[in-house]
Amino acid sequence: MHVQQLEAVAADGHRWELQAVIPENPTARLLWLPALGTAARHYLPLAQALAARGVAVFLHEWRGHGSSKLRAGRNCNWGYRELLELDLPGSEAAISRITGPGLPRIMGGHSLGGQLACCRAALHPEAAAEIWLVGSGAPWWRAFPSPMRWWLLIAYRVLPWVARIHGHLPGRRIGFGGREARGLITDWARTATSGRYAAAGLDADLEQALATATPAIHGVVLADDWYAPESSLNFLLGKMPQAEISVTTLDDAALDIDADHFKWMKRPGAVAAALLG
Repeated sequence: MHVQQLEAVAADGHRWELQAVIPENPTARLLWLPALGTAARHYLPLAQALAARGVAVFLHEWRGHGSSKLRAGRNCNWGYRELLELDLPGSEAAISRITGPGLPRIMGGHSLGGQLACCRAALHPEAAAEIWLVGSGAPWWRAFPSPMRWWLLIAYRVLPWVARIHGHLPGRRIGFGGREARGLITDWARTATSGRYAAAGLDADLEQALATATPAIHGVVLADDWYAPESSLNFLLGKMPQAEISVTTLDDAALDIDADHFKWMKRPGAVAAALLG
């Protein structure tokens, strides 16, 4: 199916392109949010698989990656506030320009993308009535099994320091994420150490918004995913007690590939079927 490029712009002038895969007669529209440090183009196989099943898919591009016109640095910084309140509205506006108002709205994401999809839909319920999560969960260190939780706690304290020293997180060099803004890493690490969602400069209470959100949520757990084990997903979902929740676990046999955090992206057919199941 043909891939379209849609220009999007944020209120502060940041520009990027959405990758869009739109079937002839879509039954729903999905705004998909990537994992930390992952460009939108890597989710095109998922978009194609879902579009073949009738879903119009729009792949958001995180600030600082892929088609984004910005790159994190000492003089170019951002955090959750900019992603939630500037960039996602820009993608939503670009989608609305080419889709009818009657299509059901879904927002989903992988890893950090799933977390921020929950936060966005909680803050602005009109953005999506349904949330799809794949390999996602809160990074709170206590939501992980031992001994991993203790190594994570160290990492959560060290990574913001590294980002401050360099002016950004050199993720490719250290093997975690990409070139990430220090404000983003600070917001992420705050949740990881405290178990609470917050964003520097954001007036809204994310925890309260999550507690009152009422979306339908379908989560997919990858059986061998140590980045987002089922315990971390359960902790995230526990913040939304009023949501309608279903969870599917997929193993190597179901995926026909290793059921880890990233390999499913190469063969996403089983994930697409599970999300629509």
